[in-house]
Amino acid sequence: MTLRDVFCQDRAIGILQRGLAADRAAHAYLFAGPEGVGKFKTARQWAKLLLCKNLQVEPTSSGPFADSCGSCESCALVDAGSHPDYAHVYKELLEYTEDGKGKKTPIDLPIDVIREFLIQQVSNRPAFSSRKVYVVSEAEKLNANSQNALLKVLEEPPAYCTIILLCTRLEQLLPTIRSRCQIIRFGPVDEKRITAHLTATGLGAREAVFFARLAQGSLGLASQWARLQREGVGLFETKKNLMAALADYKLSEVPKVVDQVQEAAKQIAAGWGNLDKTTSKSDLGRRAQRTLIQILISALYDVAIHHVAAERPLINADQTAEITALARRLGPEQAIEGVRDGYEMLRWLDANVNDRLILERLLFRLARSAIMAA
Repeated sequence: MTLRDVFCQDRAIGILQRGLAADRAAHAYLFAGPEGVGKFKTARQWAKLLLCKNLQVEPTSSGPFADSCGSCESCALVDAGSHPDYAHVYKELLEYTEDGKGKKTPIDLPIDVIREFLIQQVSNRPAFSSRKVYVVSEAEKLNANSQNALLKVLEEPPAYCTIILLCTRLEQLLPTIRSRCQIIRFGPVDEKRITAHLTATGLGAREAVFFARLAQGSLGLASQWARLQREGVGLFETKKNLMAALADYKLSEVPKVVDQVQEAAKQIAAGWGNLDKTTSKSDLGRRAQRTLIQILISALYDVAIHHVAAERPLINADQTAEITALARRLGPEQAIEGVRDGYEMLRWLDANVNDRLILERLLFRLARSAIMAA
């Protein structure tokens, strides 16, 4: 794979290309955008380009386009994940730090990881290529200590060093961090492209449309959900059952629905654990909970659309009867308020608030809203 294989991020790649063509490639980049839109894939291919020993440059209508050759020894090492001058820094590396053996992976990206896998390594000159490239995932989870430690490197980086921070929430980073990086913004992937990609992998049309719309432009998330579905986890069936439960549940049934959601989350997290061996179990659990809360939000969004813009396509287009039934219980104001509550619950989940309390609060409020609307 090369930089050309990254699709729907032409603007971001164009900015990188123009900087390289002008011999003004940045020493530090901040790739900002939603999860799963190609930030890591672009960072990896950009690193591969910077480390390539046989760079390929082709003329195009918008100027020269540089890319890695894909065949030199450096490219082969990047593809194999063993290039001595390329490092992917992520919080699960805590276990491999000097004092991290046996420690539980935290929510934040700890300073020990940044210090041992980046700061202490930067001063070592490249071993194989002319540059060294570090890609830091989930930079929004860098705590204050980690950011302050990293700031020293960003202020006076070695000439041979390139650091790429991947971030979903720019406001979480210190202004001093942002000011020392070239910010490259990544936008959502077109829904039709996502649907076409999912169906090409063998996913059914109804499932592909639902996952593409639920992902809101995140090809990465949609692909993960599709893979879970193909592996037999039954995420689409879980969603259908949850929609059916929401259509007519009562206040007294909230604990039962919460139990249903939590059991489904355990199954989804277990399925993810079989497919993703690098992410911690706690993060996989939060990822599963996030998915189910997003499904709840999608139902409320569809109810609002049903009331105010009936001509627009629904996320849950395969369950219009359930959405109509829910719309009879919730007016547009209650639905929009529910969407707002849902996104607040996602923020609480990221802050490690008890997931059962989050679900109960959301469902109790929806049930009360339905009673008031009735």
